[in-house]
Amino acid sequence: MTDEPPTHPLPTRRLLDDAVAARRRAGVVSGLRGLARPPARASPPSAPDTEACDLCGLGIPEDHRHLLALSERRIVCACEACWAMRSGEGDYRPTGNRTLWLPGLDVPDDLWASFQIPIGLAFFMESTVTSCVVAMYPSPGGATESELHFDSWSRMRELNPVLEGLEPDIEGLIINRLVDPPLFVVAPIDRCYELTGTIKAHWEGISGGSGVEVAVTEFFEGLRSRAVLA
Repeated sequence: MTDEPPTHPLPTRRLLDDAVAARRRAGVVSGLRGLARPPARASPPSAPDTEACDLCGLGIPEDHRHLLALSERRIVCACEACWAMRSGEGDYRPTGNRTLWLPGLDVPDDLWASFQIPIGLAFFMESTVTSCVVAMYPSPGGATESELHFDSWSRMRELNPVLEGLEPDIEGLIINRLVDPPLFVVAPIDRCYELTGTIKAHWEGISGGSGVEVAVTEFFEGLRSRAVLA
């Protein structure tokens, strides 16, 4: 046997005490570091996006810009970036930006009858795609389209020279003969399509119901509030 001195392992209790002390020191240092940093500010909750850009898919607010896809005659919802980049590119055109109230427009009954529109509410637009004037009138299924005879629209413009300035594709003339006196307004083409969408959304039963009348009244009140008198 060798006479090596016996080893004395560190008592278990001391090992535990050292571990606890080290953990406490780490906790104190971590707490001091946290005090040294400025407190994080909570970000205000953002309003949820109600729609998405039809071109890039990013969320957009309810009050957003539109483009007109000429060949499809379709309104495209666009974010600010896509609207700026795609306006005038290929098939896309920015919608109009003026609202012109026309209280003195002359539309005799026989002229209106020549348009062959079954109801007293419609909008008219000059299309560069079809090279003619198109009338769109609302129905429970959405907008119904009818191409006008050249002679009818020519007489319309002769009686109302203000319509010579109607911008093709991007704005339309809205006529409401369901009220007395009738209402006439030039509006951006996206607002024209909004009218047909409003009627479709509020239509009930066979005749449409009272909700349609209220919705149309509110729509024209909104147009009038931002319109310029011709």
